[in-house]
Amino acid sequence: MGRVKTYEGKGIAISFDMGRCIHARNCYLKLSEVFDPGRRPWVDPDGAPAEEIAAMIRTCPSGALSYARKDGGLDERPPRINRVAVLENGPLALAGDLKLGEASETRLTLCRCGQSKSKPYCDYSHVAAGFKATGEPAETEGKAQDTGPLEISANEDGCLVLSGPAEVVSGTGRRVRQAGKLFLCRCGHSANKPYCDGSHKAAGFKADPL
Repeated sequence: MGRVKTYEGKGIAISFDMGRCIHARNCYLKLSEVFDPGRRPWVDPDGAPAEEIAAMIRTCPSGALSYARKDGGLDERPPRINRVAVLENGPLALAGDLKLGEASETRLTLCRCGQSKSKPYCDYSHVAAGFKATGEPAETEGKAQDTGPLEISANEDGCLVLSGPAEVVSGTGRRVRQAGKLFLCRCGHSANKPYCDGSHKAAGFKADPL
């Protein structure tokens, strides 16, 4: 966080947070006339209609890209269901009414390999680390919850704690679990990924609390 740059256009302002980018290239592949890393500046907020740009930004998994409409269009709203997607050999991709400290978010990717230098966010360190973890965990029983915000915290040197209604899904979108509270591995050592099993203690995992 802290490296946010805003590109002002006629109909939309686009903000980019380098500290949260996971380099999925989603923006370039979907809307290269607006987002082109080979160009300076790499963002052209007038390169496409504001509605088209806003729709693409809503698919940015990490929330590194965000927008503010200047043409009277609607700003982003969180989806009704809080989703926690478990990505194959990669991070947890969250979408919904998310509360991380004092910040309200709609999209986040959180590290589960334990190697990110930008915890709790994913910084793509799982690739260099050769992190292996399924994106298709087994279904577990859980009770459907009411809608509402999902509060994200983390224990010192320990797991992620998600408090509030959430639906855990596989990387392909299959529902895995519904819960009102989740304890998720962020050290990369759990034998029951994506859930914490206490392995961070034996592994000597170190990370600040949230």
